[in-house]
Amino acid sequence: MSITLTRVTVTAYRVPIKAPVATSFGVMHNRPAVFVRLEARDGAFGWGEIFANWPAAGAEHRARLVVEDMADLLLGQTFDSATDLFTQLTDKTHIRALQCGEWGPFRQVIAGLDTAMTDLEARRAGVPVAQFLNSEAEDSVPCYASGIAIAQAETRIAQSREAGFSAFKVKIGFDLTRDTALLTQLIATLSSGETLCADANQAWALPEAERCVATCADLPLGWLEEPLPADAPLTHWRALADQTPFPLAGGENIAGTGGFADAIATDVFGVLQPDIAKWGGFSGCWPVAQAIRNAGIRYCPHFLGGGIGLIASAHLLAAAGGDGLLEVDVNPNPLRDAFDPWHGAVNRSTLSLSAAPGLGITDLPEDIAQYASFSGDLHL
Repeated sequence: MSITLTRVTVTAYRVPIKAPVATSFGVMHNRPAVFVRLEARDGAFGWGEIFANWPAAGAEHRARLVVEDMADLLLGQTFDSATDLFTQLTDKTHIRALQCGEWGPFRQVIAGLDTAMTDLEARRAGVPVAQFLNSEAEDSVPCYASGIAIAQAETRIAQSREAGFSAFKVKIGFDLTRDTALLTQLIATLSSGETLCADANQAWALPEAERCVATCADLPLGWLEEPLPADAPLTHWRALADQTPFPLAGGENIAGTGGFADAIATDVFGVLQPDIAKWGGFSGCWPVAQAIRNAGIRYCPHFLGGGIGLIASAHLLAAAGGDGLLEVDVNPNPLRDAFDPWHGAVNRSTLSLSAAPGLGITDLPEDIAQYASFSGDLHL
């Protein structure tokens, strides 16, 4: 059944935070998000989230892209499916993105729109998105605690443990000597059955990454994430993989079906982590997730944003199956928590999916309205 879009609503949000969130490449001084809603002529609707963490001014820019650069490609247009929308928008924005060199923002906007369209389709079908993708999808997914600054890791891991998590990921890439020493100390504090992973956020060139691996060779890390830039030469990735006793992870900064096919073919990665809000939405990430699983690689979706993207990532992981974990940022974020993804549960080790159609989101939480920084509502 075709879908003619008659309304597009997008809102950017920013929440002040007391404690900045630091990565090896920059510091977040607030928590942003961009939520988008598509509505069809028959009243069916769906929600999506557009990546907005970087650059610092990115949220409002991406929301404005929807309003000022994409509206003509959406309003009054008819699509056969979310995949058709994804394909058409990717094709029709190619020259626009080329003209300004802003491949990332356009990909991210399209990803959020695709998520919203998939939500709309699943609502029409009367099933949750996970079952819309795979009728045998699980109804819950295991989670791990992420976004933990290594300098505060001992306290944050203890807090995460109390919330039910048994796998934790710390951010490194600040000071190599200090980081590796702290990793050794943290490993020693883990209980039986607990796992520690590390994320360098593309901090190092090959010599520094090799030094990290050599220093941590005896540590039972769950994985080492992005020790090199995503666009580092394949020879560097292979050289590092040959020296690394634990899995290498990456994928949040890979885009395109071809990009992921290349990553799978390298045999470098033990874990691949597409981000549904950065590229692909469901139309791109669902076949990629299947390809990752079929290659025998662990699929763990990357996500560090608001509630819609987290819930969408959970549905994608549930559909894909396997031994993957859902990434849960444990830093305070009202733009995530207002959606109550755990349905009031204190234990966050598992996220149970709503049995409601689509993503299970009807309206945005009223609590977040105060944080809106830009809004656009376009309709026929």
